[in-house]
This record gives sequence, C-alpha cells and structure tokens, in this order.
Amino acid sequence: MSLTISQLHTLRDLANKAAQRAGAIIKEKQGTQVKVLKKDGGDTLASCVVTEVDMAAEKAILELLTPTLKDYNLGLLTEESTDDESRFNHDYFWCIDPLDGTLAYSRNEDGYSTSIALVSRVGVPIIGVVYNPRTDTLYHAIKDQGAFKNDAPFKVSDHSKNLTLLFDQSYLSHPDYESHIRELKDHLQAIGLNELKINPLGGAVMNAISTIELAPALYYKLPKKTLGGGSLWDFAASSVIQSEAGGLNSDYYKEALELNRRESTFMNHRGIIFCSSENILKVLIKRP
Repeated sequence: MSLTISQLHTLRDLANKAAQRAGAIIKEKQGTQVKVLKKDGGDTLASCVVTEVDMAAEKAILELLTPTLKDYNLGLLTEESTDDESRFNHDYFWCIDPLDGTLAYSRNEDGYSTSIALVSRVGVPIIGVVYNPRTDTLYHAIKDQGAFKNDAPFKVSDHSKNLTLLFDQSYLSHPDYESHIRELKDHLQAIGLNELKINPLGGAVMNAISTIELAPALYYKLPKKTLGGGSLWDFAASSVIQSEAGGLNSDYYKEALELNRRESTFMNHRGIIFCSSENILKVLIKRP
C-alpha cells in the first residue's frame, strides 16, 4: 500500500511533534545527574552507552507514534527496544533513535539529537525528522518534497574554500587516522579547496546533517569487520534530509545505503559517506 502525499504530511507533522516532545525531555534533564548504563552494541564506547534519558525520550515518541502502527499498517524499529522484525512485514516502518550522540549528551557536549524516519520495506527513507535540542532546531523532509530547517527551506551552500571533515570521536584512535588525513589534504587542490578543517562533532546524525550546515563538508565511516559503524536509525532520517537539501550520501563504495538489511542493524559492512557535493567524493581514496 502506497501512502498518499496527504498521509505523508500528516505522519511528518506527527513525527515533528514527537521529536520535539522527546527533545523537551532531553533538555529538561541536561546538566542533571544522568545515570549512564551499558548495553550490547558495537566496538566503540558510543555504541554501548545508554541513559535513562534515552528510555524516557523513546517512551514520549512512542506515545504519539504507536497509534499510527495500526492506523497506517506500519512496522517499528527503535534503538532502545528489541527488533521485532515488523519492518520486514509492512510496506513502511518507523525507524527511531530517541537520543543519538548519547555519549556527547552525557558529557554535555555538542552533537546529540533525536531522529525519526519513515522507511519503506525496500530500505528507502520517505520521511526524515531530526531535532537538535541544544539549538532548538528541527530539520525535516519528505522524499521529493524538499528539506526544511524549522519552517525555512534547507539547501546546501558551499561558498567556503575550506573542506570541513566531520567524524565520530572513535576515528581519532583508528591506526590509519594520520595517513588518511594526509591523503585528504593531498587531494584538496584537485577540487579547488585550500584547507582541511577537522571537526569531530559528536553523534552520527548531527555529523550527517552538518555536511549541509558546514558545507563544503565530508563525513565518512570506513567499512570494518567488527560490529558498529552506525546503525539504520542513525542514517535513515539524516539521509533523506541531507539528500533533499542537495547533499549526497551512499555507502563507502558509492552504492545506495542499505537501510533495512536483515543481517544486522549495524552499517559497518560497507561504511557510509555523506558529503555536500559530488566533487568532494574525489578526495576519497577507495579502500577495501
């Protein structure tokens, strides 16, 4: 069953409201003593951290979105709940990260957000909503309908002559980090840019969105064998917002992101790339 444009707008508005409601909880708890827990996850600290705020934010989101599961025959995938695999049995499913960048949040640093997407069963994001509680900024998009920052159109504008490189904190400890940075710097002139500005921002969602905000910009995660590399809920909403704003995103081999894979919710198998223009892809050296 295909959803109509009217239905998509209704669901987008509801997701906006849910994200802002979760954000209010996140802001309310900011600066208080937050209980940090551990969960099963990938190979980085960020992928294994969860707080009571994550749980409260998810509850607030589901209070608004759960009725839509029956009304619109939708599946559900959330970061903090067990995958019931309903995403494989419905034409669309909600894909929710109530608090991305939990580690940054627990440290009172920039880079956390709430992310809600509606994804088709074949893995195409149709609706994307990202709310940044720290700046009270709501990013949202419907596929083929453009992207918005609050109520204004959100479009890439890359007039700077410097390339901003965004990455997760864990990349700093990668054994090849220094050589990768040198390679990027060596290729800047070929695309008409002067300097590389390094910005290890925080969570994956805001890194992806920031490729538009800080354009010209690049965010990537290398493929790896160990679990991690971000998850479906990190890139479902952010990818449709970013592409509707004029950016490009793909896996590291420049194929479409797999946003409803059966094998795992993790994206480490093929990595990811988000950049503000196709020209920037030229600075990446393809690696196995």
